[in-house]
Amino acid sequence: MGTTRRTLLGGALTAPFLAHFTATAVSATPNEKWGSVSDAWVEIRWTRHAQAQLDRFQATVAAVAPAKLVKDADGIAMRFPVRTATGDPSLARLAQAQGSGRLDGGVIVRAPSGEARVVNLESVLTDGMISGKCTVNGIEGGAQSVCRCDLAKGRLVAAPVPPGQPMKIRITGVPVRPTEQSLKAFTEALGAPPFTVDTVMGHLTAEGTYTPPKP
Repeated sequence: MGTTRRTLLGGALTAPFLAHFTATAVSATPNEKWGSVSDAWVEIRWTRHAQAQLDRFQATVAAVAPAKLVKDADGIAMRFPVRTATGDPSLARLAQAQGSGRLDGGVIVRAPSGEARVVNLESVLTDGMISGKCTVNGIEGGAQSVCRCDLAKGRLVAAPVPPGQPMKIRITGVPVRPTEQSLKAFTEALGAPPFTVDTVMGHLTAEGTYTPPKP
């Protein structure tokens, strides 16, 4: 497998792992209205559609520490610590949440045709759209739209606190779908995918402590 195909395979199969809830990347545009997120982690649990793609390429997935592969009765998931994060969780209108961030660790996709080590996961969340970039086998990929997160479909739990104080936030069950751009990249390198922009490839869970910006 050539470098381009290997890079695309790693990126395509791990695209859902880039998705996360208001997590600060060096490329993020500073916003004084954004608060910070600390003690946070992000978990993506892939669906049978995502697993079918792994099976199609006879691929297996492993975690790059400190990320962890989670296997339980509900299936398989990958959990990443959030290194740095800033954003606006928009608790009253979750679909309007925005932010940017960087995850620790990474993922390794192994297939008979090659291995893809995906690290330096960064993304920006705007209007439910995740734009991300990562490094695959030492080659940095440019920023592009990766997936869509239907935040309004998630379940939000936020502990009540006095105004301006840090708040523990958890969101679960957020559907993750591919974008037109990610489908196009997949098709150009690997052929027409058996899924569409309406296919749920994973479900997102995230937790962290949100500290509002100072007034």
